[in-house]
Amino acid sequence: MWKKIGLGLIAAVVSIVAMLVITAIWLSSLLDPDIDTDLLKASKPSDIAYLRDSLPATRGKILAVVTSTSQIGKKKTGYELTELARAYYVFQANGYQVDIASPQGGKAPAILDDDDMAEFDYAFLNDTVAVNKVNNTIPLANVDGEQYDAIYFVGGKGTMLDFPNNPHIHHLVKHFHQQQKLIIAVCHGPAALSLVKLADGSAFVNQKRISAFTNEEELFLIPNAKELFPFLLEDKLRAQGAIIEKGPRYLQQISQHDKLITGQNPWSVWEMAEASIRELGFQTLPRERTNEEISVDILGHYEKHGYEKTKQYLQRFPANSIKRNLIAMHALVAAMSYQPAKVIELIGLLRAAKALTTT
Repeated sequence: MWKKIGLGLIAAVVSIVAMLVITAIWLSSLLDPDIDTDLLKASKPSDIAYLRDSLPATRGKILAVVTSTSQIGKKKTGYELTELARAYYVFQANGYQVDIASPQGGKAPAILDDDDMAEFDYAFLNDTVAVNKVNNTIPLANVDGEQYDAIYFVGGKGTMLDFPNNPHIHHLVKHFHQQQKLIIAVCHGPAALSLVKLADGSAFVNQKRISAFTNEEELFLIPNAKELFPFLLEDKLRAQGAIIEKGPRYLQQISQHDKLITGQNPWSVWEMAEASIRELGFQTLPRERTNEEISVDILGHYEKHGYEKTKQYLQRFPANSIKRNLIAMHALVAAMSYQPAKVIELIGLLRAAKALTTT
């Protein structure tokens, strides 16, 4: 009897393992096909039509500010390259010269996430002018705010350490506010605004609508963030009186309050940058949306309208225009958050997106 039970258990385990393997193979078939990473990494600005059509840099200047912090605890950190590169090129394509500054000046530490890197990001790394700027950032102490039409605080976890208490940042924020010039920040970039006090002693962010990296997003990725950072960004902004406008986790969300435009996370950069151009008084140069943007759009539609309507919605997009790996990433996040119904629906959207390539 025990022998039969043992054989039965072995058969059951083998069956379960086989089912898991088959499921994994099936799920992997729904992902994006492999791309030529060497070709992608060789991207140059001249390869991208949007950048070839750039307007002359005659409209003014925008200052991008990145962190100088390269280490938090035992982990490397820095500014998020995608958050700098994409906004940099939107500003440049729309006729603005972009300078780059940091608290310490000199070479700024960058964080590159291979899963998020795309054509514009690699083009930035192969852009000798852009690379020279990030390797020789202007020390904030040497920045003259009068030269710039807007200031952009780039995200990256390092900002949580060297942005909030920086006196030069405080001075620049107050200058831009007093001159009614545009202030832009994304993801952890709003840390630059978190402790700024105006002349009357009130917090700069008080009663302002702001989007920034949320507690939910932070703690999912870094469970010990409360110990790692001096504060959680959402908590600090709320404590200073900010009105936090939150979108779904890891999807596009921007807020505008007068001359302040903020974005919640890296997936908000494109819209945030183009909203900034419009606020500066210009129509944006036409740009073909990236596969990532289309996928973020689809996922946002799903969060708002549900599964069935989103299955219909994604039919409007051309074959191969959807970054299926991003939908899969959100399915994984849902699985790790114990949301089985959402996992099933997102896999259904993956199947529908894959079907577009075979019809």
